[in-house]
Amino acid sequence: MLTRGKLATETGCNIETIRYYENIGLIPAPDRTASGYRSYNDEHLRRLNFIQRARALGFTSDKIQGLLELTDAGGSHTRADVKSLTEAHIEEIAEKIRDLQKIKRRLRQISSFCDGSSESAASCPILESLFEDGKGSR
Repeated sequence: MLTRGKLATETGCNIETIRYYENIGLIPAPDRTASGYRSYNDEHLRRLNFIQRARALGFTSDKIQGLLELTDAGGSHTRADVKSLTEAHIEEIAEKIRDLQKIKRRLRQISSFCDGSSESAASCPILESLFEDGKGSR
């Protein structure tokens, strides 16, 4: 039996995060002791570790729910199902990387407009380029 505090300590997960995961259904509600305390078990610990590892890999709560549903289905899903979800996530990450590369290129471009002098920030070409109405924003 683990209390929420012990579960948090074991996993390094914040108590409020555990409560949130319970509220959205990623972690099943724990049993209660006769005195009303939540009683978490090894399956809660295992599931919370799974969730944290998936979060560290960038999976959203919805995607984690999808992964958990594959394991909760009692063997009715295949490895191909898991791979498909993972491959879709990889493509989403690749798209985010492409978007971040575009942002990086644009920031480098507008940064080059500024000489970094001690003149007033109000006339900084970086700030001016951000105020422009769509000019050079691509």
